Amino acid sequence: MTMKKLIIQIPCFNEAATLPETLAVLPRKIPGIDQIEILIIDDGSVDGTAEVARASGVHHIVRFLRNRGLAAAFTAGLDACLRQGADFIVNTDADNQYEAMDIPRLVAPLLAGTAEVVVGDRRVGTLPNFSPFKRKLQVLGSWVIGHASGLDTPDATSGFRALTREAALRTYVLSGYSYTLETLMQAGARRALVQFVPVSINPQTRPSRLMRSIPEYIRKSGITILRIYTMYRPLRVFLMLGISMILLGTIPGLRFIYLIHVGQRTGHVQSLILAAILIIVGFIVSLIGVVADLLSFNRKLLEELTYRVRRMEIAAAANRNGRGSHSDLGPSSKVEAHPESEGGLQR
Repeated sequence: MTMKKLIIQIPCFNEAATLPETLAVLPRKIPGIDQIEILIIDDGSVDGTAEVARASGVHHIVRFLRNRGLAAAFTAGLDACLRQGADFIVNTDADNQYEAMDIPRLVAPLLAGTAEVVVGDRRVGTLPNFSPFKRKLQVLGSWVIGHASGLDTPDATSGFRALTREAALRTYVLSGYSYTLETLMQAGARRALVQFVPVSINPQTRPSRLMRSIPEYIRKSGITILRIYTMYRPLRVFLMLGISMILLGTIPGLRFIYLIHVGQRTGHVQSLILAAILIIVGFIVSLIGVVADLLSFNRKLLEELTYRVRRMEIAAAANRNGRGSHSDLGPSSKVEAHPESEGGLQR
């Protein structure tokens, strides 16, 4: 029977004050899991977050020399967890927003083989610490992502999630803003098994750093959704846009034909020109959609190639250094190992 290893990764940026409490409540034992380790991604903190993590006895620390954002921290964490031999990965926040005792609930569907990705559902439509407008915004955003991905997504922006090793290997984050929306779109595009399980949240310890204001959140999330939707559903996007323009073009065209029919044969050439422009542009946009759809097949091939290369690289590193070894993540980050903490979190 093979050992099952879980790594809990926590992206951090200046979380020295909140990190000890977050680490203290993480589960040490989970049924079905033989080994639990903690990995911290220090995203260029200047308040001694890495030192606090080291003093708390975490097993692995990934450090960025400068702040690169949540999406980059999440991706680097997945890569490091894979290199440390994780069979399952749980991502949670450093501000103790999520109830750590719900981690076994996230992991259970992975152990049962009924899901590849499990997301914690905060029931955003009923959260008392969200304003009514923010609740409606979260519900609307989750519906849009669900419609675009083909998944039932009651809480698309939840960062409290668990992945199998295979799902982590197939996760690619291109957005520089956040990973939550893009990874769900990816999972839906490859028809992955995704489940949402209800989770609890703790009282807020600080304002959100990802959503500094509602207008900024709407702007960044809207751009991210549009970019991702266009990337994974190009034919649908461009065909809808092209057909809409063609239909709009028929209105002045029909008007021109009607006026000619009733005897007004002069003075309406503008309608004919407008109709021609809209219809021609509509056809061009539709053709762009066909080309973009063909390119999306090429992207899928590249993703499969990247997955295979990534898998071979990690397997080679494991064979060279042994399961759970530490490896460099590149010039802008480094991994620190603490073998004295391998027995668990030190208090």
